[in-house]
Amino acid sequence: MLRAPAGGSGAAPYIRKARRAGLRPAAGRRYSSFRMETPQDRGRGQAAGRRWKDRPSPLAGRRALVVGGSGGIGAALAAALAARGADLLIHGGSSRERLAAAVARAEEAGRDALGSEASGGASGSASDRAQGRIPARPSVESLLLPLERPADLVDRLPGLGRVDILAVAFGPFVRKALHETGAAEWERLALLDLALPGALASALIPAMAARGYGRILFFGGTRTDAIRAYSSNAAYAAAKTGLAVLAKSIAAEYSQAGIGAFVLCPGFVDTEYLGEGQRAELRSKAPGGRLIEAEEIAEFAASLVAAEPCIASGAVVALDGGLKL
Repeated sequence: MLRAPAGGSGAAPYIRKARRAGLRPAAGRRYSSFRMETPQDRGRGQAAGRRWKDRPSPLAGRRALVVGGSGGIGAALAAALAARGADLLIHGGSSRERLAAAVARAEEAGRDALGSEASGGASGSASDRAQGRIPARPSVESLLLPLERPADLVDRLPGLGRVDILAVAFGPFVRKALHETGAAEWERLALLDLALPGALASALIPAMAARGYGRILFFGGTRTDAIRAYSSNAAYAAAKTGLAVLAKSIAAEYSQAGIGAFVLCPGFVDTEYLGEGQRAELRSKAPGGRLIEAEEIAEFAASLVAAEPCIASGAVVALDGGLKL
């Protein structure tokens, strides 16, 4: 062991001498002490380098169903998942044009993430591609299906193929005082904002558990990460707040089967669904007068889904920048 002064210009001669002698810093000590680098050290370093170089996209081989993926946060999330290698089934509820645009966006994200290797370019040998070290370009499929009740989509699941990742970025919003909210509105909000995500999870969990992997991502509403009072959208908020019970129940019951679940509650997000008047109103209330970009929410969500191990399962996360109303 060669010891040197701890930093400062006086350490420089020792550092140069140590480097010439083939010494390296002791773990956690920077250049205050050195030991001889062994062949085992070099082997570990080379192996780590190979693992990093050959590491596939984090979601390569996984397939995600993004409900409400034709616009807003859902479309941004689909692109973020594709950029991490996931195959996609993107659901849209009403607009064929928006759905086609979301598919094209996700396909482009998948191509950009893989670069020339995904296109069979000069980078990467045929052997690398054949052995899966260079992942295939993600496949992107679409489903245009209006939803009025959970069974509209749940009954279609058997014919839609494998689903490893479920993301529900869909749900109607009603802004009315309690005494103005009718029975039909209560029923629609409860069915599509709470029962639909729950029914999809119930239907998909058995196959996820059998494969030993599953990720379920729900999107709550602004400030529905906790039980609060609401003066203008209590019915919507009641349904969205219930998603926390779902996610925490899934996390508690199925973590041993490799299934994780989360709820993200975005703040004021700038999407194509907002008019200029709405944007101005929300900016006046948003922290710093800034609306959140859909891509910011999507990147956080995709990173959460891709993380291994899934230590955040059961988390209910407010992504509102410290919103105070």
